[in-house]
Amino acid sequence: MSTTSTNVERQATDTLLEKIADYAVNHKITSQEALETARYVLMDTLGCGFLALRYPECTKHLGPIVPGTVVPNGVRVPGTSFVLDPVQGAFNIGCMIRWLDYNDTWLAAEWGHPSDNLGGILAAADYLSRKKISEGKKPLTVKTVLEAMVKAHEIQGVLALENSLNRVGLDHVLFVKVASTAVVTALLGGSKQEVINAVSNAWIDNSSLRTYRHAPNTGSRKSWAAGDATSRAVRLALMSLKGEMGYQTALSAPGWGFQDVLFGGKELRLARPFASYVMENVLFKVSFPAEFHAQTAAEAAIQLHEQVEDRLDEIDKVVITTHESAIRIIDKKGPLHNPADRDHCIQYITAIGLIFGDLTADHYEDEVARDPRIDALREKMETVENKAYSMDYLDPDKRSIANAVQVFFKDGSKTEEIEVEYPIGHRRRRNEGIPLLIEKFEENLKTRFPSKQSERILSLLLDETELKSTTVNEFMDLFVI
Repeated sequence: MSTTSTNVERQATDTLLEKIADYAVNHKITSQEALETARYVLMDTLGCGFLALRYPECTKHLGPIVPGTVVPNGVRVPGTSFVLDPVQGAFNIGCMIRWLDYNDTWLAAEWGHPSDNLGGILAAADYLSRKKISEGKKPLTVKTVLEAMVKAHEIQGVLALENSLNRVGLDHVLFVKVASTAVVTALLGGSKQEVINAVSNAWIDNSSLRTYRHAPNTGSRKSWAAGDATSRAVRLALMSLKGEMGYQTALSAPGWGFQDVLFGGKELRLARPFASYVMENVLFKVSFPAEFHAQTAAEAAIQLHEQVEDRLDEIDKVVITTHESAIRIIDKKGPLHNPADRDHCIQYITAIGLIFGDLTADHYEDEVARDPRIDALREKMETVENKAYSMDYLDPDKRSIANAVQVFFKDGSKTEEIEVEYPIGHRRRRNEGIPLLIEKFEENLKTRFPSKQSERILSLLLDETELKSTTVNEFMDLFVI
């Protein structure tokens, strides 16, 4: 068979690359709901990072690659004293954001956490602001950060609606890399063509395998993978701004493009035009640091806690009624080897809720996991798919993440079946969820900052007008320890 390649006339740029770049550079964010939600996302995402700083397995990844490195106009890493270059700064921020699996979520054909993009956005915005000040120019304001967040959420989330990376074994952080690359390149002043060049390189990077999220390889890479993706985006953006070329048919090139090589020959599709849909509908993890498909199972289990806490030895079985995606990715039997394994197991999460009546990050650590009651209860669990749950999960007007939990006892008695269709972080429960989200942020601040500093940070983030007008460098300086 011949392997000779023949050049043809220069091809038109892939339409998807054009649409992503045009949106990143030219679209104006006018949705007040999206911008208000972005403020809560900013608050919550930073809080998740501060909480993660309590865990040495996270903090071992932070800081400069070479100790003692001095970086003019460097990026501040919130909650620390590090001043880093923008690429390493993005990795640090992205790593701490994602470590505890507690930041926002988007569920569709592909899953992911759009606030993972904040690592690249904050690093680029802080670097650029300090650079501008050194040149006698005005720095960026937090309003620009919020607008960039809406765009990054939208690119990642709309790509996820109908393009399933997990079905071909690839990890969702590719969409983080693509979204961060587009938005960061535009944020740094890139033209539409420079965004196309950078984003084409992000697709050509392809993606990490999902194996680190699944048995038998579930591990801590899933907690730093998004930091890796968003930091790579900053690197590609900076390269593009220096004139690095792009690749017009990075997606569609026969035999060699992303679609043929890694996506089974399928064409990548956009289910809807880019606007602000994703930010408006994003899911918050308000109460539980658990994989989102199990959030409602945790809520149901905690509701049953008082009925079962004194009867654990009498339990015959526990039935978890759930949806197809949950069964596919977090239905696990057998040993769970580390916290990353446990927070992606619907049986473990449900058992913790039933036994303790609560669920925190500490419940995934080895000290708690050694409690023999947990695995004993897991052995008695059955997972059953409810087809209606699976359909409503994909319904664009519902986007439910339903689970139900019922406990059956050896004497023939049983609890009621507790069904939770929408988690507390869902758009349909915003009025209930936002006050709790603010409480969550306030508690997370207290794990890292003295009271006066915490109060100043909280006050600013609750004042929409003042926050938007605050310069990015001043904002980042608030979090220096």
